[in-house]
Parts: sequence; C-alpha cells; structure tokens
Amino acid sequence: MEREKIVYYYPMQEQREQQNNFFMAMRRRFREERLTLRYYGEADGCELDGTRSGDNARSKENMRYSELDVVGCAVSPFYYKTRPWKPQVLAEAMENVLRHVEGMADTWIHPQIGVLLTEDYAGRFLPRRETVQMVAAQLVRQYAAGMIRECGEVAVLLGAPEDTDGQMQMTRELLQPYLPKINRLLIFYEEVAETDIWMELGSHLDEYYYEYGLVPQLEPYVASYGGKTDDLYEGAVLKCGKPRCGGMILDYSGRFRYPKILPGSKAVYIDMMSETEKERLLRRKTPWISYISPLKYLDTIVKSGYDR
Repeated sequence: MEREKIVYYYPMQEQREQQNNFFMAMRRRFREERLTLRYYGEADGCELDGTRSGDNARSKENMRYSELDVVGCAVSPFYYKTRPWKPQVLAEAMENVLRHVEGMADTWIHPQIGVLLTEDYAGRFLPRRETVQMVAAQLVRQYAAGMIRECGEVAVLLGAPEDTDGQMQMTRELLQPYLPKINRLLIFYEEVAETDIWMELGSHLDEYYYEYGLVPQLEPYVASYGGKTDDLYEGAVLKCGKPRCGGMILDYSGRFRYPKILPGSKAVYIDMMSETEKERLLRRKTPWISYISPLKYLDTIVKSGYDR
C-alpha cells in the first residue's frame, strides 16, 4: 500500500539557509519561479529537484509507525531579489511542485503562506478531510495513546455548531482503537437555541454505549462576560466551565476554551486548529501539559531535517 504524501509549504528560515551557503542558490531558482522539495519521513532530509535520491533515504525515528511521507517545501517571502510573491505566481509555483511528486499527494500550508496566497488562492491548497484525519490519527498514536491507556479519559472540545457532525464522526474514528480503555468521555459543545443536543448527536453517542457501554458526558460551554452585562453577548468568551479535563484533550474549536485541568494532573492537549494563541494560553495556565497540533507536528518534521 502506497504511503500518503503531504506537500507541506512553510516559510523559509532565511538566516539558517544563509549559514548553509544555500540561500543564494535558492534565490537563483526563484528567478524561474521554482520551489525546491525536501523529503522527510521515508526519505530523510534530501534536497531534491523533483526526483528522489535513494542514497540518503532512511526512516526517521519519530515517523517509524507513520503512514505519511512529508514533502517539505520552503517558501521565501520573495521570488526575485526583494520582489514579493504575487499570489497567482506563487500559486503556480506551488502547483508546479506537486507535478514533481510521485503518485498522489495532498497539500498543507503554513498560515504565513496562506497570507501570501490570499483567500483567492489559498483554498487550492487546503488538505482533504481524509488527510487531516490521518494526521490526527498519527498525533494520537504518537503522543496521546499512552496517556489514554493510563488515565482512561478523553475530553473533546467541539468547534462551530455547523461542523459538529463531521467532528463527532472524526472523533469516533480516532478513538476506535482506544475505546476499550476509555471510561470517561467528556464532550463540550456550543449551545444553539431550540436545538436538542442529544437528538443531534444521538447516532454518534449510541455506538459508544451499545459497543462499549460508555455513556459520554455532554457539557455546554459556559459564557464568561468578563464583568460585562449579559446582554453584551458578542463580548462573551465561551469556556469549558467546572468539569475537569484529563487524559487526552482533543480541541476542534477556533478559540481557546480554558479547559479545567487540575494542578499536577496528566493530560495531552491536541489542537486540531493549530492556533498559536492556544499554545501561549495553555502554557501560561498549565505549563506541565504537552501541546500538540498538526502544524507543529509538520514543522517539527521539516525543521528537524536541517541538522541531518
């Protein structure tokens, strides 16, 4: 079975490239509006021009059990001297990279690259749902599986109500290998007027009960107004409230929801939205908790290759 390939476009670290006497060569290539591939995972840190070199191919330790090959593509803020990329030109250069990747490949972009592309072109490089789930499954296996088995607890922080069905389906599939070990499943959700959450989630919840005797605990987010009156709803911050969270915390929300994590408790926080502000707030509140995200995972893979 062919391994899934992800072409990950990320900002070039210019200072490091200059130190490696590589930066000027990259600049010359940008005159032709070309980008350069670096393979990670199955092939480790090989600097390539659309072809694969077997001389340096070896499995990376942290990708040993992965079903993914990550193809790193560094993007400079300019394409020639100090001329910034035009969104259309950058999109064409990025698409040219895909034509040099063997087999089928999906794409993933760093937020800074999305800004360069603008909304008009960034949508072309959004990963498929199947790819997102595959990355999420790798994160759970690599960083949270042991914690789930040790604590038997999972907390799920659902995001936008219109995405609830897809998030619940993904959660059920991610938890499938670990459900026999889970004895507490806590699900936070955003309340919607005239909506019965038990009816909305019934098909997802039934499987937990009938297959594993597990009854998920549903908890609505609590609105915190920061001292303002309740009619100023737009200024409210939704929080998880009083139920404690532990084990694996799987977060689909676009904003930090302040889960209650008791001092000294064990937990791994997986942020599916890869919001850097969440990491900052989590480290400020609970510095002993590991923060994991798809973006941080891909960044670690491509940046660890620099020194290999």
